[in-house]
Amino acid sequence: MAEVIKNRYEFVVLFDVENGNPNGDPDAGNLPRIDPESGYGLVTDVCLKRKIRNYVETVKEDEPGFKIYIKEDVPLNRSDNMAYEYLETNDKDVKELKKKDSDVDRKIRDFMCRNFYDIRTFGAVMTTFVKAALNCGQVRGPVQLGFARSIDPIISQEVTITRVAITTEKDAENKKTEMGRKNIVPYALYRAEGYISANLARKVTGFSEEDLELLWEAIINMFEIDHSAARGKMAVRELIVFKHSKELGDCPAYKLFEAVEVKKHDDVLYPRKYSDYCVEVHEEKIPDTVEVSRKI
Repeated sequence: MAEVIKNRYEFVVLFDVENGNPNGDPDAGNLPRIDPESGYGLVTDVCLKRKIRNYVETVKEDEPGFKIYIKEDVPLNRSDNMAYEYLETNDKDVKELKKKDSDVDRKIRDFMCRNFYDIRTFGAVMTTFVKAALNCGQVRGPVQLGFARSIDPIISQEVTITRVAITTEKDAENKKTEMGRKNIVPYALYRAEGYISANLARKVTGFSEEDLELLWEAIINMFEIDHSAARGKMAVRELIVFKHSKELGDCPAYKLFEAVEVKKHDDVLYPRKYSDYCVEVHEEKIPDTVEVSRKI
């Protein structure tokens, strides 16, 4: 068994987008997500977790202990059914098994945490067996991410595009091109903040030091295997990690986040590249017992 983490962590991720849509809003015609009051761009925590899951799935390729629970084209019940196989039972006999062994629920939870990296990391709601007596429980993961927000307000641009491939034979008789539209952000730098609870890792999921290193690797590379025309040029620019000296931490998380200042240079009116910004970590605001590292 890998060693479970013993220290609390917080982290700050800075990533940027150039001529792309980092996270479309289906309620707004897939326009880039935006805070309507302030004009700041948003990227959801769910979007970022998807990138991390995709990276782990690509790198580990369903290696034992590193399966992905929330994945495309795989019903949740199919993964949950692994619990039946582990218990050597079925949906008809599981009620009798629960009468004999009151510890079944914990065994199932631990089995799912051992086998699925994203459950061990982010947690999951695994109550998909609606009619059966077995459910895999609800797990609160030690790693939590907030929404990412742009450093400056963004302006979404709608770009008209054309294509020479006509859809139907009938349309081809009347026209030689078809029109389309895509929405982009010319440039934006986003900031996301995250938390890692060693207490939950020890008590619930068993999130280990090996898992932690894989998480840092996945965050740094989460856009490197996800390039597409729609998302444009995206990259993680900074990963700043705060390591506390103990399980429950040495200070409130907000004090550490406030120590990371990101602002554009005074002579920049419209940021169009990462070097238009200055990133400064004010170490005098951080307790001596908290270790700061910049992973990238």
